[in-house]
Amino acid sequence: QVRLEESGGGSVQAGGSLRLSCAVYGYTGLTFCMSWFRQSPGKEREGVATLDAYGRTNYADSVKGRFTISKDNAETLVLQINNAKPEDTAMYYCAGVLRRQCPPPRVTDFNRWGQGTQVTVSS
Repeated sequence: QVRLEESGGGSVQAGGSLRLSCAVYGYTGLTFCMSWFRQSPGKEREGVATLDAYGRTNYADSVKGRFTISKDNAETLVLQINNAKPEDTAMYYCAGVLRRQCPPPRVTDFNRWGQGTQVTVSS
């Protein structure tokens, strides 16, 4: 059974950086589509970055040039947040689907989820 567990959230001032990690249990190699989503109070959960089994990445326009999704090792997915903005404040979720290519980052296309880690950016 694949299980995902996020860590690394916290508080940062605008312009600062944070590194989020997602540990993957029950499946080694990360040879499937992984994604980071985020959700702010009163808003829908939105996909911010995807990484497929071939190493291809995709980003939401709002985070391009500031966020980087990558693998740290065979069992850890990372989201590096640079030049953080107050609008990045949200609960961040790691998600996966056992497909080599990533579908568009819709919540309904992913069936493995972590519990989330909170990111707060102050101005």
